[in-house]
Amino acid sequence: MNARVRGFLYGVATSVTFGLIPLFTLPLMRVGLASDSILFYRFLVATAALGLMMFMKKESFKVCWRDLLVIVPLAASYSVSLMFLIYGYEVMGSGVATTLHFTYPVFVTLLMFVLFRERASWVTWTAVVLAICGVAKLSLNGAKLHLPPVAVGMVLLSALGYATYIIVVNKSRVKDMHSRKLAFYVFVFTTLMFAVKDFTGKGLQPLPDTVSVVNVVLLAVAPTVISNITLLLAVRDIGGTLTSILGALEPVTAVCIGVLIFGEAFTVSEAVGITLILIAVVLVILNRSITENLTVLLKRIRPRHP
Repeated sequence: MNARVRGFLYGVATSVTFGLIPLFTLPLMRVGLASDSILFYRFLVATAALGLMMFMKKESFKVCWRDLLVIVPLAASYSVSLMFLIYGYEVMGSGVATTLHFTYPVFVTLLMFVLFRERASWVTWTAVVLAICGVAKLSLNGAKLHLPPVAVGMVLLSALGYATYIIVVNKSRVKDMHSRKLAFYVFVFTTLMFAVKDFTGKGLQPLPDTVSVVNVVLLAVAPTVISNITLLLAVRDIGGTLTSILGALEPVTAVCIGVLIFGEAFTVSEAVGITLILIAVVLVILNRSITENLTVLLKRIRPRHP
């Protein structure tokens, strides 16, 4: 199979499997499992699966204490992002919550501008405005609030937490660590954090039935382990930009699951809001390409003085 076609398929698989999170999470919530218990089980199984994969591939587990000083805060920001996203599933449609979370590339751009003075072009600011309009469209029904502002803010915090995770990975000493090893240790500490949260709170809830066990395993494997593997394969074959654009299928998948399987409402206002956010994210991803191509085009059409 052609490498580009293979990479495209890997990219689609990455986004679709990420978008399957509500498919396995909502049934667990509906049988009474709290978010902390769900996340503990998810990352316990994911850690075991990824660790087994590394063992079978004879990959090193060795890590130094200076790496751990970065990995622990990484796991904390990752955990916060997950908690707020699941909270979004509790108070709004899973598709809407996933779409709000998908604003994280916009937050990455803004944080890079604020923290590292990375130049932001007019394309970036256009994307920010579109993202804000998209969030407003999802939140408002005419002049009235359609979604609780606190809920919207908390789900946006999940996007901010994930954006922080991405920036720390790219700007710290762990950026050169093998991705599977990094993911493994992030999963380890994420599991420990939710274990502590469970046992210092209401306690870890047991899985009530076989169906819940299956959902936990699928949640840990499909949108956690498999998606991370196919992501790496997609980036290898088609590059990060196209892989990121294909990421737009993640909220689309979540919306379809919410509407078709769980009977969630889907209004024209939500469709417009989701479309605006997806356009904003694609603009952020294609920022450099757009500005460079427009610069070349303007040079070609600019009249030359004799």
